[in-house]
Amino acid sequence: MATTLVLVAGGTAAVTAVPAQAAVACSVTYAANQWGSGSGGFTASITLKNTGDPITSWSLGFDFPTTGQKYTPTGWGANWSQSGTRVTGTNMSWNGNLGTGASTNIGFNGTWTGSNPSPTVFSVNGVACGGTGTGSAPTVSLTSPTAGQTFTAPATVPIAANAADSDGTVAKVDFYQGATLLSTDTSSPYSYSWANVAAGSYSITARATDNAGLTTTSSPVGITVSQNSGPALVVSPTTLSVPEAGTAAFGVRLSQAPSANVTVSVARASGDADLTVSGTATRTFTTSNWNTAQNVTLAAANDTDTTAGSAVFRVSATGYTAVDVTATEADDDVGGNNQYVQRFVEMYNELHDPANGYFSPEGVPYHSIETFMVEAPDHGHETTSEAYSYYLWLEATYGQVTGDWSKFNAAWASMEKYIIPSTADQPTNSFYNASKPATYAPESNTISNYPSQLDSGVSVGTDPIASELQTAYGTRDIYGMHWLLDVDNTYGFGRCGDGTTKPAYINTYQRGPEESVFETIPQPSCDTFAHGGTNGFLDLFTKDASYAKQWKYTNAPDADARAVQAAYWALTWAKAQNKAGDISATVTKAAKMGDFLRYSMYDKYFKQPGCTSTSCAAGTGKNASNYLMSWYYAWGGATDTSAGWAWRIGSSHNHSGYQNPLAAWALANVTELKPKSSTGSADWSTSLTRQLQFYTWLQSAEGAIAGGATNSWEGHYATPPSGLPKFHGMTYDWQPVYHDPPSNQWFGFQAWSMERVAEYYYATGNADAKALLDKWVRWALDNTTVSATTYQIPSTLRWTGQPAGNFTATSGMPPANPGLHVTVVDYTQDVGVAGAYAKTLMYYAAKANHTEARDTAKALLDGVWGKRDTKGVSVPETKTDYNRLDDPVYVPPGWSGEMPNGDTINSSSTFLSIRSFYKNDPDYAKVDAFLKGTGSAPVFNYHRFWAQVDVAVALAEYGRLFP
Repeated sequence: MATTLVLVAGGTAAVTAVPAQAAVACSVTYAANQWGSGSGGFTASITLKNTGDPITSWSLGFDFPTTGQKYTPTGWGANWSQSGTRVTGTNMSWNGNLGTGASTNIGFNGTWTGSNPSPTVFSVNGVACGGTGTGSAPTVSLTSPTAGQTFTAPATVPIAANAADSDGTVAKVDFYQGATLLSTDTSSPYSYSWANVAAGSYSITARATDNAGLTTTSSPVGITVSQNSGPALVVSPTTLSVPEAGTAAFGVRLSQAPSANVTVSVARASGDADLTVSGTATRTFTTSNWNTAQNVTLAAANDTDTTAGSAVFRVSATGYTAVDVTATEADDDVGGNNQYVQRFVEMYNELHDPANGYFSPEGVPYHSIETFMVEAPDHGHETTSEAYSYYLWLEATYGQVTGDWSKFNAAWASMEKYIIPSTADQPTNSFYNASKPATYAPESNTISNYPSQLDSGVSVGTDPIASELQTAYGTRDIYGMHWLLDVDNTYGFGRCGDGTTKPAYINTYQRGPEESVFETIPQPSCDTFAHGGTNGFLDLFTKDASYAKQWKYTNAPDADARAVQAAYWALTWAKAQNKAGDISATVTKAAKMGDFLRYSMYDKYFKQPGCTSTSCAAGTGKNASNYLMSWYYAWGGATDTSAGWAWRIGSSHNHSGYQNPLAAWALANVTELKPKSSTGSADWSTSLTRQLQFYTWLQSAEGAIAGGATNSWEGHYATPPSGLPKFHGMTYDWQPVYHDPPSNQWFGFQAWSMERVAEYYYATGNADAKALLDKWVRWALDNTTVSATTYQIPSTLRWTGQPAGNFTATSGMPPANPGLHVTVVDYTQDVGVAGAYAKTLMYYAAKANHTEARDTAKALLDGVWGKRDTKGVSVPETKTDYNRLDDPVYVPPGWSGEMPNGDTINSSSTFLSIRSFYKNDPDYAKVDAFLKGTGSAPVFNYHRFWAQVDVAVALAEYGRLFP
């Protein structure tokens, strides 16, 4: 539940140098995430914003509405206490000063019995702010048109919505196309007939306003109005999977009204006779129902073979061009004859249905269906190398279920085309000097210390793998994914400044661990000075005497390792089907990717582990490798091929959540996946042991895995605080890499990472992996609640203590850590994390014969399936962090430039001011109201691609492991 309150009170006392009407004014957002039935716990998250005069300290007070609500002695951001129903929070030393417009985020954990209503009256510094709350916002959803619906120009589009208000009445419903108001309806049923619509693509939303002025905007519905090219059959989707002994459907309608009834027939034109039309094979369309899709159901017979057949079904009608639908049987003898494989097939079809919008027109998976999305990517229709690795995993699983490996090969081909830079995208690698990989530039915890001065006086090590990679593959090109794509070219950078090519390589983060997504400045990966300032965007990040036009890419190693992981499973399953030859070329490419992934094993400037100053020893070969998978590796160079230069760097920061022992084991031991280079396989063998040691060194007394270690404290080889233990020379860091928010406070990193350990254990039976999992699984299960209809899993984690001591051994495992502890702060129903967590439990259960882990995995999958909607699985997310959308973005004084759309970049810029396109987003209204303090924190039901795939793959794997 979430309640937003805007509280204002006026003071009357006059004080010297203070206006006579000085006022205490504040905006308070109180959001409670609760669990239990009849009694339980909750986490309260509060944003206190000072909208009055500046204050140097504050005391926030309120009363719980019932005596059954209790604060437990766990809170953050304030010193909390409770007396009776009265709760008081006073500022910490670091957040007492709140200037006008400044805010602070605080919160606590509590328990409740009976009910858990939100408090409605608050006070600040003893002054009653008053108010009774703003109540609940209305609900609204579009019932017409439907997502992906097509019309023919000039079209009449029927728009309709359902709207309701739980504590009042609906005053009006506004219908929008993009940011354009089409019509307003003040009475139910809420509808509008949008006439004479020209050809084009449109985004329709409905915005409901209640009697208190609160508003809610529906999820957008995308439609297409096509040019009138004569009558046509509209069929969607044209490819689908049909579970053996099950059914799947596609829709058929007409593109325009017929003059008389039209009979549409569907018949198998070729292919497997086990696939048939279920029920009547004809559909009749009239002058009144021509635009309403009618479903045609296909069925797959239950047989005993292990071959997934396919067939082509022809949709035809007199006077219309026939349309073919390709259906593939999802053979249950391959995937396990139960409902979980069928659920996978259902989700697979949803992910590939164009009407749902998971893929761009080019076939690139979006980060999310929704566009208003700010988390790691700063826009939902960007994509990441993470999403591509999940795309591969989805298609590998599809191959396991159906025996059709063409889609796995196609996914890898798409990855090569769009997110692995081509030779033309990295043109000057021939100038790379492995004896001096890059020039040192210090990182900083303070964004205002950027641009960072390049310093050639700091020694850097040599790159020991460049030569062997060139020998193995006959090229100096790097074969790895760049982490971020602007799929629709929303920013307008295009390719190397051309402004139009999409998808386009971009980057955001580049200014140290304190740079949150809300403080980033998007920039092109190929900077030709076409946008930005005089030197493009380069002089925002590094300081140099002069600047050259250049290209630069950053690899996220966990994504490339996940691609190798997917290739391993594809190979394993294809072998079982005697179809390894179908994917042999793709598997060879996965081995190549793993070879280049070794750059992530090296310190940023190829220095030796144990650095505590910039004068520390430079590496002279493999002694610069820590054999872990660091946060990134990067490479770049000049665009001028006649006077070029190039560079490569690793990363000094190692996060537990990025390790992948399954990929390391496969690259070291599976013949088809062993790299071609002379030392690649041996390096991954060493890495496998090192990763397992790292996990064990970081395992808390409870079982969760702590953050990581760094070879460059604060990013500039500073001297670490005394007393911190070291892992092979690198210093323990509870929040490696980024601090806003702290890395490794998210349970998702636990689920993602330990799932790889569980897969490795399942594949090999390794005893060290089992020891890790025995402890981790017990901790996770103890903090998981499942029932017949729902579930709760950990969300935010807090860490205290540190590993027991230094560890430098090359064999054996570190000792236990009795002084390293984790606390679960709050809980979630996040569907993607639940899917990854369920996979961890099921791989472990299948190998260790652990009944509770197996049953909990099943309960989690059943609970997630209960979160179904028309596009997949999702849960409501209250985005209180969107109060940072108008946060300032640091730009050095005197620097000015422009984004491609003309947005000004200067010292007055904010996140939104350099992304003005967000103000045209259908969801902007509810976000804008929140920012202005007139609406509650916006609630989104996000459909992240990776989350849908994590759930889909978990369903198929449960069906395979426990048939």
